[in-house]
Amino acid sequence: MKWICSVSLAVSLAMQPAFADDLFGPHPMTEPARDAFVNQLLGKMTLDEKIGQMRLISVGPDTPKEAVRDMIQHGQVGAIFNTVTRQDIRAMQDQVMQLSRLKIPLFFAYDVVHGQRTIFPIPLGLAASWDLDAIGEVGRISAYEAADDGLNMTWAPMVDVTREPRWGRVSEGFGEDTFLSSQMGSAMVKSMQGKSAADRYSIMTSVKHFAAYGAVEGGRDYNTVDMSPQRLFQDYLPPYKASLDAGSGGVMVALNSLNGTPATADGWLLKDLLRGEWKFKGITISDHGAIKELLKHGVASDPQDAVRIALKSGIDMSMSDEYYSKYLPGLVKSGAVSMAEIDDAARHVLNVKYDMGLFNDPYSHLGPKESDPQDTNAESRLHRAEARDVARKSIVLLKNWHETLPLKKDATVALVGPLADSQRDIMGSWSAAGVAKQSIPLLQGVRNAMAGKGTVLYAKGANITDNKGIQDFLNLYEQAVSVDKRSPQELIDEAVAQAKKADVVVAAVGEAQGMAHEASSRSDLVIPPSQQKLLAALKATGKPLVIVLMNGRPLTVVNEDRIADAMVETWFSGTEGGNAIADVLFGDYNPSGKLPMSFPRSVGQLPIYYNHLPTGRPYNFAKPNKYTSHYYDAVNGPLYPFGYGLSYTTFTVSPVKMSAKTMPRTGTVEASVTVTNTGKRDGATVVQMYLNDPVASISRPVQELRGFKRIMLKAGESQTVSFKIDVDALKFWNQKMQQVAEPGKFNVMIGLDSVRTQDGQFDYL
Repeated sequence: MKWICSVSLAVSLAMQPAFADDLFGPHPMTEPARDAFVNQLLGKMTLDEKIGQMRLISVGPDTPKEAVRDMIQHGQVGAIFNTVTRQDIRAMQDQVMQLSRLKIPLFFAYDVVHGQRTIFPIPLGLAASWDLDAIGEVGRISAYEAADDGLNMTWAPMVDVTREPRWGRVSEGFGEDTFLSSQMGSAMVKSMQGKSAADRYSIMTSVKHFAAYGAVEGGRDYNTVDMSPQRLFQDYLPPYKASLDAGSGGVMVALNSLNGTPATADGWLLKDLLRGEWKFKGITISDHGAIKELLKHGVASDPQDAVRIALKSGIDMSMSDEYYSKYLPGLVKSGAVSMAEIDDAARHVLNVKYDMGLFNDPYSHLGPKESDPQDTNAESRLHRAEARDVARKSIVLLKNWHETLPLKKDATVALVGPLADSQRDIMGSWSAAGVAKQSIPLLQGVRNAMAGKGTVLYAKGANITDNKGIQDFLNLYEQAVSVDKRSPQELIDEAVAQAKKADVVVAAVGEAQGMAHEASSRSDLVIPPSQQKLLAALKATGKPLVIVLMNGRPLTVVNEDRIADAMVETWFSGTEGGNAIADVLFGDYNPSGKLPMSFPRSVGQLPIYYNHLPTGRPYNFAKPNKYTSHYYDAVNGPLYPFGYGLSYTTFTVSPVKMSAKTMPRTGTVEASVTVTNTGKRDGATVVQMYLNDPVASISRPVQELRGFKRIMLKAGESQTVSFKIDVDALKFWNQKMQQVAEPGKFNVMIGLDSVRTQDGQFDYL
């Protein structure tokens, strides 16, 4: 009996987590082991140490390294962001290990949104690929490079559905559609986190911005959102849910208010929904300074009140402010905040650190000191081939009159425009640790493609804008936009002179990356007047005009569409953007991208999106009627619809074949078409399936994307493409906020964009 008790005691002690000098691993990467470990650790911590774990600090002018070192020594920091080199990260982790009492590791985070050192197309461009394998590749490489720099978490993916192109952060998301955004977000989470966020070259994701940030009024950043529960659950919440179901360990909370309640103060959103209904067990993080902003939102009376509200609403970690450390001790002492609430928040922080493997090895993403790269920005650390491939897939051919494209490599090409030779702009916003000098601008890409064959003539032609106020805005924090001091007419005259000597003119126009960024909302969506004047002068030469758009949002390019012989949407295409665009312009790659957002004809049309609800007085283009829902002073409908994109070849889609006329309650039905490449070139396209519920208890959208497949066909080749439809594809939130699939007839639409489709039907019993 004594022997049995001794064995039991030994086993019990072996299962107990060790602390202090032997705090670190190996620990089993299981939830029960994690919970036991974290509970034991919490029991060792003081109130100040727990609060310290709930603080996310950015090293910068407001918090210099010396101040951070002091906070680390006293256990007042849980995580660091905006530090992106192994040497700096190692030094801070060393401070924890050498100076702090419990040696609880820091985690390190950064905005790795579309690449870390190799920059891929902006997320809106990634969505234009409609290629989940490409998204997976971007996620894997981004995670590899971020982890190789010592990072543990990224503030990505951003899955805010938006139908508001005036909003500057359109560039960070996947567009207007719920289904496409859900698929893209899920793929990004899975590829970045891999099998485990603790793996050497995986990082944990923090899906953002929860919730409905993309619906801010007027597209004004940080603004309010007000919508019905049906619209919220039907259109805006699913991408977050899909990303969390894919395993995202973190959630960044939005800066907007939702139906009157700031997200940072929304207990229903962060507790009832996120943790209660969705069973989320990870960490919630405020956006930058959001707790302080509760005072300006008008829901907190003073700083203490703001902290109390944020913590009780479910904010585990405070990003970049001192409020938690300054006011939580007093709130606990007064009883306004309970120790259980502190423990709950600190537990979530410690849980993700455990899941990151930091308690097994605080240096797991750093490796031995001697392995640190001598040159942080070494060329060998980039993944250029992959970046070029993904960038080509994101390019959308909008117009190709009389087969102006592809260009001939032995021609004389005049390349003009303020974006033609910009290494910074081609990377786009939130370009992480990417180095502008390593990116390939369009001018270099065209020269590479034509080397030894044709002639490239270059002229800037115009500044991004001649508006001094906008120039100063774009250069507020960095010299992001170079301003040519010559007069606008001198710039245009030089460009026209080059154009007259050329066989064809290629104009690279659009937005500077800073015009499509956080805090860069626009009241208009036109190409700036300086560039419009340039395009008019180029058109007047009579030479074929190819417009290359670079931008982070849909623009109103009605006039550009009218004057261009060909036009391509390239977004901000990343490190290898210039080579990728040249591949498309010269036909080394056949474009296959499709638009993830509708392009309006004017701001006055907004919001304009494909999956709108029907109206009792719909407008009929073939038989216009005054008393219908339309604008009388403009062409109705978008300039380019959702899902649109051309190719250098042509495709036909057969009528839809249904596997059955009816679909039982627990069964499925399959819809199929045959797609044929009827042109002379091999090419890829994206086959898209939309559903419509024509009669339901509430109005349902005229169509909703429910499936897509990217296929490659040789010239003359055909392929049957099938989509399985199950009950989940039919569900919606009804008036009673029940998610249901109602019996009745359903329309199936399959095509190569949202407008030109073949139709089928089935009955759901």
